[in-house]
Amino acid sequence: MASMDTLSRELMLDSLRNYAKKNLTHEFLKEMDDKNEFPTEILKEMYDQSILGVHLLLIPKEYGGISGGTFDVYRVCEVLARIDLGIATGVFATFLGTDPLSVGGTDDQKEEWMTRIAKENLLVAYAATEADAGSDLVNLRTRADHVLKNGELIGYKLTGNKQWISNGAVADVYSVLAMAPGGPSWFMVEKGTEGFSPNKHEDKHGIRLSNTAGLSFDDAYIPKKNLIGNVEGHGLLQAQAVFGYTRVMVAAFGLGCGWEALEVAIKYSQQRIQGGGPLSDKQGYTHKLIVPHAVDLEAARAYIEEISERLDGGEKGLQTEGAIAKYAATESGNQTAEDAIQALGGYGYTKDFSVEKIKRDVKIACIYEGTNEVMEMTIFRGCWQEHLKTRGQHYVSMAEEMDVLHSQTPEVGANSAALALRALAAILEECRIQRLTRHQYITFKLGKLISFAELAFIFARRSSADRYTETIKFDRNVWQTMSRVYAKNAALRIAIEGLALVLGAAEKDTDLAENLNLDKIQVLQKGLISDMDLIALKLKDTFKAK
Repeated sequence: MASMDTLSRELMLDSLRNYAKKNLTHEFLKEMDDKNEFPTEILKEMYDQSILGVHLLLIPKEYGGISGGTFDVYRVCEVLARIDLGIATGVFATFLGTDPLSVGGTDDQKEEWMTRIAKENLLVAYAATEADAGSDLVNLRTRADHVLKNGELIGYKLTGNKQWISNGAVADVYSVLAMAPGGPSWFMVEKGTEGFSPNKHEDKHGIRLSNTAGLSFDDAYIPKKNLIGNVEGHGLLQAQAVFGYTRVMVAAFGLGCGWEALEVAIKYSQQRIQGGGPLSDKQGYTHKLIVPHAVDLEAARAYIEEISERLDGGEKGLQTEGAIAKYAATESGNQTAEDAIQALGGYGYTKDFSVEKIKRDVKIACIYEGTNEVMEMTIFRGCWQEHLKTRGQHYVSMAEEMDVLHSQTPEVGANSAALALRALAAILEECRIQRLTRHQYITFKLGKLISFAELAFIFARRSSADRYTETIKFDRNVWQTMSRVYAKNAALRIAIEGLALVLGAAEKDTDLAENLNLDKIQVLQKGLISDMDLIALKLKDTFKAK
């Protein structure tokens, strides 16, 4: 997948930030949030090529787009989320709505629809979800029945209902997943189609600037040429083919919301005086409410960038990796926003400060594009197969890579990452021996522990690189310290939580505790507080209050 050059990407992001600074003020966003109103004109302006043309990012150049890559989309999604996640969701819906075309459309279909979307600034909606078919689309009930003329197929009649569709009541065109006689299939549907109508705009907890509505189809006639790919039955494969990078987009939402909330808290801490000094100088505040979240968010960033680069390099699928990115970044973003409210005390609980809204908004990132419980299961299934296929050596091999890295760059915490990976391998093997994965709860929790180990591995490796991407706000020493802290925490959590899981479910005696290297993990906790002290200081220096 092609990517923009760094200069072009930064110019686009600067234009987006400048537009937001002028048009999307805190007061405006608060007003729209209070009204539960979708800012249609704002989205139309953002799609206007003479202003921003943000919707062009994933449209190929031959159809009037930019041909952006996954890394570009990640950067745009992070910036959009920092502005407003509701508006970001409206843009994301257009990105998502073009995916079936990108993956399965014929050349003629791409020429027709993508050119129109680009030139006419069309809002797009991705209509897959139903009341009984959310993260699991196999329960699809919307039907696409054949329409015949003189015995020849000329089109389809869609009947059924969709739910929770972003841009549902405002889109100009929809990609709709329905069950055709040949299996699940995607169709392009234009607004105004007879028999098709959007339902009411939902009154939501958060992302209230996004339009979310159900859709109703009552024998809505769709011409044969609007069947994406001109072949029935490929719909689920087409949807699954893009999970790797669509979940990276949602991961970027979690990252953007998390950092926006954290910066508010960091700057507030420098101005709020308690006990004779600013909160930013007090460990009880910074080491609980600030530093851990900065570390977790940067670990998620490292992983997002790794997967983005792999996708842009031509790797296909990466569904497990996309799930890890989404899970880690959105869990971190959600918890960061929660603690940002706490960090501001009573002010954080009011609508005059942005963290209250960020918390309401970011929660959806843990739900849409696959709930985080589905992500835990997806992570477990993918990585469990690697464990079985390699006879338990998958994470041992990764640990050995960390051993080598530690000998070359001891500052990044690769030794702790190696212990985390070996502990995970031992836990997975004990679960295999005792058949503990028959417990669904165990598999979900293993997905969580796997994500810790995977992030520790990637963070250590990327923080040891000679050059960092333009997204890293910190110097080499600070980012490596963050990696070291993350790896220490990951090793301890994997060992302790994994041991508790096994002991809680095992029916036979186990010597797992002896195989987790807890003594070595404990020794490597030394220096953790001084590392956190350094990070707290650098965060204050990086994000100075005005």
